[in-house]
Amino acid sequence: MPKSRLVPLIAAAFTCAALTCATFACAAQGQTTSSDTAIRAAIEASERGQPVDSTPFARDPLFGWLEYAGLRRNIDTLPNTQAQAFLKRYQGQAVAETFREVWLAAAARRDDWPAFLAAWKPGIKDVKLQCAELDARQATGRADAQWVSDAQALWRNSGKPLPDSCDAPFNILAAKGGLPASLRWERIDKAAEEWQPSVIRAAARGLPAEEFALANDYAAFFEAVNDRALNWPKTPRSRLMASQGLARLAKSTPVAAEMALPRFAQALGFNDAERNRVLYQAALWTVASYEPDAARRLNAVPDAAYDERLHEWRVREAMTRSDWPAALAAIKKMGEKQRSDSRWSYFAARLSELTGNKAAAEPFYRAAATKSDFHGFLAADRLNLPYTLCPWDPNDSESAKAAVARDPALIRAVALNRIDRTSWAQREWDDALSRFDDTQRRLAVEVAQDNGWFDRGVFGLVNVGGKNYPDESRLYTLRFPLHHGDTIRRESAKNTLDPAWVAAEIRAESIFNPRARSSANAMGLMQVLPGTGAGVAKRLGIPYAGANSLYDSDTNIAIGSAYLRQMLDKYGQPYYAIAAYNAGPAPVARWQSQRPGMDPDFWIETISYKETREYVARVLAFSVLYDWRMNGDAVPVSQRLRGQAPDKRKKFVCTATKATSG
Repeated sequence: MPKSRLVPLIAAAFTCAALTCATFACAAQGQTTSSDTAIRAAIEASERGQPVDSTPFARDPLFGWLEYAGLRRNIDTLPNTQAQAFLKRYQGQAVAETFREVWLAAAARRDDWPAFLAAWKPGIKDVKLQCAELDARQATGRADAQWVSDAQALWRNSGKPLPDSCDAPFNILAAKGGLPASLRWERIDKAAEEWQPSVIRAAARGLPAEEFALANDYAAFFEAVNDRALNWPKTPRSRLMASQGLARLAKSTPVAAEMALPRFAQALGFNDAERNRVLYQAALWTVASYEPDAARRLNAVPDAAYDERLHEWRVREAMTRSDWPAALAAIKKMGEKQRSDSRWSYFAARLSELTGNKAAAEPFYRAAATKSDFHGFLAADRLNLPYTLCPWDPNDSESAKAAVARDPALIRAVALNRIDRTSWAQREWDDALSRFDDTQRRLAVEVAQDNGWFDRGVFGLVNVGGKNYPDESRLYTLRFPLHHGDTIRRESAKNTLDPAWVAAEIRAESIFNPRARSSANAMGLMQVLPGTGAGVAKRLGIPYAGANSLYDSDTNIAIGSAYLRQMLDKYGQPYYAIAAYNAGPAPVARWQSQRPGMDPDFWIETISYKETREYVARVLAFSVLYDWRMNGDAVPVSQRLRGQAPDKRKKFVCTATKATSG
């Protein structure tokens, strides 16, 4: 095998870095090699069942995954000896654990319990496989006291539906007397909290006749609120079922739940928590649509029943009515932690100004302006301050980075990502990170980015595995990558757009993944829908050979930028155009008609779709950060969102308080 076949692209990335590429990544980064093309083709052929000569790939880092592809295709007829040999050969690697799950599922389908148990490994999280493991132990005479305990733990795990594969072990558990009425009711109660009437019915099987009838009546109440509940026994459980059932109704039909509440509350003796459960849902789902009764229903919920979500909506509802005193009062009712968020510090200042108290506004603005996010930038603009930005350069050594880059799992991860095997790449990535300390994890993100895997800067930093690393939010080079720079600048100029805005849209839409595809079939860097792509391409004469053209980065940026220009021409203001790019024209037209003439900051905050509300703020903040990355200073966000030419570009400073960004 030629030596070049053995050198991963990581080495090329280091060469690129050593040559000090321009701000945008050099052309070699993330591009597939002939070796990548060959292994991709071999894997795809193997998955189709075509014969593949694996000899040329014997020393390829992805050889195990090539083997896996062939074994998986024939998994239902695969000999046990061959499966065990594969597990042993790749013991400790992600490919073995991925194969293990597929092999276990196949063994369970054919009731080959000895093979199943031979491959079983504690710690598998898949509930379907956990239930199959209970089946395997029972079938091989190991349904002992520990088996009963394990089955009971799985039964009481949650109130959500369990896979069909769990029916058999639970039936055996019941036959052994392991599902007493108390345990059935425990699951029924959890199902009520999850609004799962089908689970209530399933868990009720095996209860004594009278209890079975009551449990089914509980389930029926969730499906359709009815007056039979007025005669339920006055117990805590009946109150739970009735209040949860009414809360479920409130989500879809708040007025019906509100009208029914007094009767059921009186008949069953609701306490405050049970009454508030219904009032909370009625208020939440009314205010989320800004319906006329929103303020009244919000006021009906006692302050003690408010959480952060409802506090926010109380502020927004008052904003939609331009009731500035009520909005400010709602912010003051928030907890200290929520109030100190840059968003609410900024709006506390704005509302203080609007209610005539400019002196109170300044400290709120100053607090918000320490943050490198949308509201922090807005606050700095109000005080005519430079933007706060404290980039962190860990100054890690190249030798430490090279050592991380040599990790076999990381080599496989970046190689798999290059050939668009993202789920396999994620398995290898997780395996590598399980052995890395925090510095090595950060360096792994650098290596991934050197290889064109840019989303690791988002999913591999700040919040990882349930742990928070706030300093990593200041790793702006990793968190805000730049790629396809020439195309972004060219298409931005062609459409008279700020290239920082286009880069921000790409970061928000795909994190610079040219093969990204959403559940709605939006494709490529700027997540363009095929229909939109075809229409824009036809109108502008852009070469377009069907939906797959959107995976070509140049084509996608050309079409996405032109569509962004189309939105800007239609709506006139960038913040409207950004909202339309995310939510579509119909919702934006509705929001414009509901709140005509509202200041942009308030209009953005009162967008009823959380996704779009956060998206607009995020893209505007990202635009500022990309402007900084590309130019060292930035157009002020308060002018940027209106598309105004800046009087003066913003400088960036690092204050004593470390800045954080979204």
